[in-house]
Amino acid sequence: MLDGTAYHCRRFKVFHAGKGAVLDIHANEEGLDYYAVYYKGSMPPPVRQSLIDLAERIRPFHIQFGFAPALPAPLYHGLTEMHKQWEQANSLSRLRVKALFHSFVHELLNQMQEQGIKPEKRDLAAQIIAIIYERYAEAITLESLSESLNYSVAHLSSYFKSRTGLSPIDYLIKIRMNKAAMLLIETDANLREIAIGVGYQDPFYLGRMFKKHKGVSPTRYRIEHSAKRSLEDSPSTSMRSSIVSLEPLRYTDVGDNHYQRNGEDELTMFRHSKPPMAAALLFSFMLLLSACGAGNIAETQPTQTPVETAPAANEQPQTKTVSTVLGDVEVPLHPKRVVAGEYLGSLIALGVIPVGTSSHHIQNPYFKEALDGEGVTDLGEGNGDLEKILELAPDLIIMDDTYIELNEQLSKIAPTVVVPFASLKTVHEELDYFGKLLGKEQEAEQWLADYDQRIAAAKEKAVQAVPAGSTFSVLEWIGKEVSAVGASYGKGGQPIYQGFGFKPPAAVAQEMIDPGWASLSSEALPKYAGDYIILTTDRKIEDLKADPIWKSLDAVKNDCVFTWTSDRSWYWDPIAILAQTEELAAWLDGMKK
Repeated sequence: MLDGTAYHCRRFKVFHAGKGAVLDIHANEEGLDYYAVYYKGSMPPPVRQSLIDLAERIRPFHIQFGFAPALPAPLYHGLTEMHKQWEQANSLSRLRVKALFHSFVHELLNQMQEQGIKPEKRDLAAQIIAIIYERYAEAITLESLSESLNYSVAHLSSYFKSRTGLSPIDYLIKIRMNKAAMLLIETDANLREIAIGVGYQDPFYLGRMFKKHKGVSPTRYRIEHSAKRSLEDSPSTSMRSSIVSLEPLRYTDVGDNHYQRNGEDELTMFRHSKPPMAAALLFSFMLLLSACGAGNIAETQPTQTPVETAPAANEQPQTKTVSTVLGDVEVPLHPKRVVAGEYLGSLIALGVIPVGTSSHHIQNPYFKEALDGEGVTDLGEGNGDLEKILELAPDLIIMDDTYIELNEQLSKIAPTVVVPFASLKTVHEELDYFGKLLGKEQEAEQWLADYDQRIAAAKEKAVQAVPAGSTFSVLEWIGKEVSAVGASYGKGGQPIYQGFGFKPPAAVAQEMIDPGWASLSSEALPKYAGDYIILTTDRKIEDLKADPIWKSLDAVKNDCVFTWTSDRSWYWDPIAILAQTEELAAWLDGMKK
């Protein structure tokens, strides 16, 4: 597990993760052998500022991936030789290790290229959640999250809320309250000890917060739950169960790596003590992308297709086996009680109304018509509350990979299919996948045919209404922060850049592709402003015309600005994308008339 993303190791496997990533190894009875290589990359001067800017945007050392090399022998030889030289601990051997490392990286990148492997960056929301789970007992602020992840506070907050329905700080409080509840049930710690354990110095403040979120005081909560058994061997604590002795190891035997963690914040790694086997290699590597000529690597996640196991002759199976990122899962052929923490848009499109979903889906205005009067249970923020899900007695649970700790517990309630966030790249991929999963292939085909027809009609209307060569900007103005987004962050980016095929201003076109967003200063706004602006904001058009910078923009002068609030713009499920596409097409068509 790398930051909650699961990888299955069979024979030789290669992994890479960035600074601060959390590694969990769960080995079978035969054990696991691995090499771990820690490195620090930099660009020696002189270097062009453009390359420095590129590195800051792409953040290559945070790229995470795993793959099975087609030719493991030369990689294995390189690692064993590096290790042998490293143990000699002299200056010449250190130089030899660096030379071997460069040769190793060349071989690995060459194999990745031959196999068509593309590294991926983990979703921003998942990165934030991983940090919160790891460091919830520490002082975490929006500013510290922003600094550690190299995103602006405004973009970080907006994106996280669009994915989870909560601000990062509200999510932190939720985790702290859940951890406090667990400690109340599973330990005899007093309130002061629990407060310190979850990040508060004042036990009375914890008591007030706990009652606000749980509805009862900590004392009452402990009494009411003391007689209840924890769910199947206390799965809430199973996530951190160790498979090895808890003896921390330093990354290296030298002290010149300033990025190593120390003291209470030390990231420990463990080596399995069971007999070795010719199994998996685990290590991390990467050269700066600008130096390796990989600046155009796309952010991709492996897609997955439900794979049904063929039944035996003359059998009428009621279940099928589906291959997922967490292994094979046996699911019902025709589920009746589905809980969906994510992907609700696809389910609704297929005519499947879940018995429960998370709050931010209940609040989705594009789902209102489908969900009204259906009695769908609000499971709470994030991907929902475990106890509420248990009470619903689902026969199938569908989640993404954002809340890995919750997903492990959910699998003990009902078959749980985890589909990594953004692994299904298009509306067609998503509907096709869930159509096969739920036995709704015909419904998926019909919905997509209607979708394609409506999108084509909207595109024709929009293109005819806009002069050729016009540029478009998708912007957000919340508080004092302004940001621009591309086609992958909601706010209308999908309809404008993908559905209609419009282009951003040429000066920022590449930036809107990778990394796909930008936090702007007021002075930089004219550079990002196109002939037309799609703007997420709580302000009125009059506010824009009163602002000295905004009113200078051609789009504002020409009344070519479409405004909407974040509760409508930040959704990008299939139903929302269709509705937004038609809404924006109607706006453009109305302007022409």
